[in-house]
Parts: sequence; C-alpha cells; structure tokens
Amino acid sequence: MNKGMIFGVALSAFMSFPSSATELPGKGISVLPLQSTISEETFQTLIVCKALEKLGYDVKPIKEVDYNVAYTSIASGDATFMAVNWEPLHDAQYKAAGGDEIFYRKGKYVEGAVQGYLIDKKTAEKYQITNIAQLKDPKLAKLFDSNGDGKADLTGCNPGWGCEKAINHQLKSYGLKNTVEHNQGNYAAMMADTIARYQEGKPIFYYTWTPYWVSDVLKPGKDVIWLQVSFSTLGDDETIDTQLSNGHNYGFPPNTMHIVANKTWAEKNPAAATLFAVMRLPVDDINAQNQLMHNAKISEADIERHAEGWIKAHQKTVDSWLRTARKAAHQSID
Repeated sequence: MNKGMIFGVALSAFMSFPSSATELPGKGISVLPLQSTISEETFQTLIVCKALEKLGYDVKPIKEVDYNVAYTSIASGDATFMAVNWEPLHDAQYKAAGGDEIFYRKGKYVEGAVQGYLIDKKTAEKYQITNIAQLKDPKLAKLFDSNGDGKADLTGCNPGWGCEKAINHQLKSYGLKNTVEHNQGNYAAMMADTIARYQEGKPIFYYTWTPYWVSDVLKPGKDVIWLQVSFSTLGDDETIDTQLSNGHNYGFPPNTMHIVANKTWAEKNPAAATLFAVMRLPVDDINAQNQLMHNAKISEADIERHAEGWIKAHQKTVDSWLRTARKAAHQSID
C-alpha cells in the first residue's frame, strides 16, 4: 500500500469517528429515568426518553419512586434524571438533596403549571363563597362535610408530593384547622369519589393542579371555581408572593417543571445535558394526553404510542433539539 493510500485510509477513519460519535453520542451509556407514582407523568417522561434514545443512549424502563427518593437517588448517581422537577413546589426537596451543587437543571421543560383549591360553582354562587378563609364559618364548612364530623372535607395532597406541607401550613395560617379536614391518601381514588359527589349534585372541595385531567372533567369557570386566599403563605420559611398580575391570589405561584439530572453525569454527557436544556412541552398537550388516560383504561403501551404520536406530530421541533444536542457533543470532542 503506497503512502497516499495509507493517508487516505487514515483520513477516512479519522473523519468517520466524529461523525458516528456525534450522531450517537450516547452509545453504550445507560440512563435510568425516574418519576413519581402519578401515571400521568409518564407521557412527558417518555418523550425525554425517546429523544435520548435517538442520541444512542441505552434508556432503561422508567422507575416509579416517591419524589424524596427520586431526588436522593439522582443526587447519589443511582439514577440519571427526572422530568418533573416542580419549581418552586419542590424547592425544599431539591435543596435538601444538594441543590445546584449536585443537580443539573437548565431550561424550562413545562411552563405555566398552576395549582390551588376549588369548589363547585353552584355552592359558590348560592353562598357567595370566593375565599377559602370563609370556611372558618362552621356553617359554610359543614356544606362540604362528607363523613358527618361537621368539618369541610378537602380532597388533598398525598404525603411526599410537596404540596401537602403547603396545604397544612395554609390551613393553619388561615384559621381553618377546626373547620377543615385535609384528607390524604390515594389522590386518584379520592378525586373519583369527589367527582361522583359532584355528579350527584353535592358540594365538593378539592385541591388540584395543571397539567392534570381533573380540570378537563371539572372545568374551572363552568363547573367549579378557584378559591382565593387572604394572603400569600407557603411555609414558615417561604416568602413567595403568590398574587397574580390580575390581582387574584390562589395561594400558589405558577410553577415551572424542569428536567433535573445528576450534575456529574450531565457534565460528562453534553449531548444529553443540552437536550434537557432545550426541550419544551406545552401544558395543553399534557392536559390532552392526560384526558385520554382518564377517558379510557389504557396500558403503558398506549401511553408510549401517545408519546410517539406527539413526537411524530412535532418532528421538526424534535429534530432541532437533536441537532442542537449533537452539535454540543461535536464541540466537546473538538
């Protein structure tokens, strides 16, 4: 073989390396995604997983754990990422597990997530209830009593989700501990009972958030109304102003959901880190998919098809995310 041929072969091998490395920068690298036990989180998590697979990563099946376990697992490197880091709702768990020193959190995956307290519109209008503090009145609170103890029954937040601490604090701060019972347990089952009560024409009182299917079944403004609060308070060390620009205050600020990953892993994987930073998913799209889950008994395979369908419908956008991620991998090789 002459020198020219040797040089040509060597040049070809050199040129092919960055091409394959940047097309599949995650080849041979395992990823373990986490989410909570809320099945409605699977859709947005799967979209991230499928994008990572396009970059060559070996993405393991999603593991369901409590949020506290998720943060500590990602911090220790036992898991890779979670696509449902609520800010500011999860700030306490995030900081307790190491915060920005331990986690990689760039970009805004989902914006405009809201939460708060609602009651049925019929009862609200009949008794002119607009503020949760009005339930200090035992007569008004008793309207929402479903078990005969004289207290309003609030369909509330599961232990470990983060929202339960804010709710318990607010009930105390607004003077409602003697008239409101914060019911906790299986949220989906409790909401099914709440919806059944509504369909029977009975008053209902519940906490919820968006994106989630509940607000597609009980539509705010039509079936139910958001209750306002008297002042902003989320916890003993929380000073966030929750009043909206329109002057309304529902007790919780709008949240942003981030993709949060182990920082050390992200620094070693610039393609994945960049992907996490540029991905965006509209709240309305999550709501629509969550509604499909509620309307029919669907399987994990169905949710996977929903994720694949969303990607196909937004292929140009997804491709732009992948190009940006591959470019980051190429630059790191250079």
